Amino acid sequence: MFLRCFLFLCICLSAHAVDDHRPQAALFALNRLGYGPGVGDVARVSQQGVRAWLQAQLHPASVVLPTPLAEHFSALEARQREAINRLDELAALGQVSDRNREQRQILRREIFRDIAEADLDARLQRAVLSPRQLEELLTEFWFNHFNVYSGKAEVRALAGAYEREAIRPHVLGRFRDLLGATARHPAMLFYLDNWQSVASGSRRNQSGGLNENYARELMELHSFGVDGGYTQQDVTELARMFTGWSYERRNLAAGPAAAFRFVQRWHDSGGKRWLGQNISQRGEAEGEYALDVLASAPATAAHISLQLAQFFVSDTPSPALVQRMAQRFKASDGDIRAVLETLFESDEFWQAVPRFKTPYRYVISALRLQGVEQPPLRAVQGTLQQMGQAIYAWPTPDGYKASEAAWLNPLAIQKRVDFATQLGLGRLASGSASAASASQMQAEIAPLLGANTRQILNDQSTALQAALLLGSPEFMRY
Repeated sequence: MFLRCFLFLCICLSAHAVDDHRPQAALFALNRLGYGPGVGDVARVSQQGVRAWLQAQLHPASVVLPTPLAEHFSALEARQREAINRLDELAALGQVSDRNREQRQILRREIFRDIAEADLDARLQRAVLSPRQLEELLTEFWFNHFNVYSGKAEVRALAGAYEREAIRPHVLGRFRDLLGATARHPAMLFYLDNWQSVASGSRRNQSGGLNENYARELMELHSFGVDGGYTQQDVTELARMFTGWSYERRNLAAGPAAAFRFVQRWHDSGGKRWLGQNISQRGEAEGEYALDVLASAPATAAHISLQLAQFFVSDTPSPALVQRMAQRFKASDGDIRAVLETLFESDEFWQAVPRFKTPYRYVISALRLQGVEQPPLRAVQGTLQQMGQAIYAWPTPDGYKASEAAWLNPLAIQKRVDFATQLGLGRLASGSASAASASQMQAEIAPLLGANTRQILNDQSTALQAALLLGSPEFMRY
């Protein structure tokens, strides 16, 4: 029933025949280009017009934040910066010794906990509250694409800064800028071990050597893709080009520009042959040259376009759509906004069939629909942990999957029903009671609800309706 209802809504949704002011089109856009509607969003987008709303989302600075919300976000970021500035306290302790080892460990745990909580709170509240929903969705997408894992030592203190400094500013910019920002950030340098990758024969080689982790993922995940046409020798040569790219622990609190350092004496200054080209000795510039080549390669255009189409359309998008996006990528010098414009102008996007929400999308969409203004951080992160998609917590470089196969299973359904019950009945945490009634929530997504679900909701007490709506099969898809 749900599938038939959804397909009916999509009959008129194409790049050439979108009725700008139809609530159905507005609901589709809110679900696909953000984390779903809050009460009143469908009416607002319908009134504004879907095309105008979409253009505003593609230019998030044009979406003016209400003053209280802007101040709230500023306070969240200030808290993040204050927390990470405490890393200076660790630096002030100097070298580790038997005398200060215990003191350092206690302080380290305290500081890392404060930083992690500030970062998680900022990510969660922005996703739930920001009207710049496409920006939030793309922040999630690109963080997964350039994933770092907060469970790996120092990354716990750097994951939020990495998102704030290397990911968020570039989500709609040039891919080359995004690629470079991630390559130079201490979180990535530490996570994939490039900070200790050094030339054979250097003095530091006694405690390390050439490390290929970053070079491999840079080609396999970040740019070319696994079928991009490179060899193991290319990975090794690329790793040699990035030797000496490191960071200074004492400068972590000052930001990536201050923390990054290139150490010439650790760099492999020998000749290299990469992707069929001889690479002359240029020190740090070798890595920058490699990023230029990778960002502009046709294989990268195809790989990034495929991943974006899989994220926004389906697990198996049309090859024709991916090809058009890749052409736009190349023609625009990797302009992410331009590539997304091609995607969002396509019939394939507007006629996409419903998909099963990832745990993160499901939880955020539920909080938004219910109008929770102060998401309970620990309860939500705990729920996401149980569902398998806690924030900043995927251990491998490939990031969380967006595919239906990764998340659709009986245990996942059970966890979602449990969450819907707790949230719908106001038990998730004190002070998290709904700002929207069950009837308001139902009216907001009414076009998606099948007759059976509507009947079940109408037959139940008001106290149960919100939980049943959030746990309905229709709400688990978008």
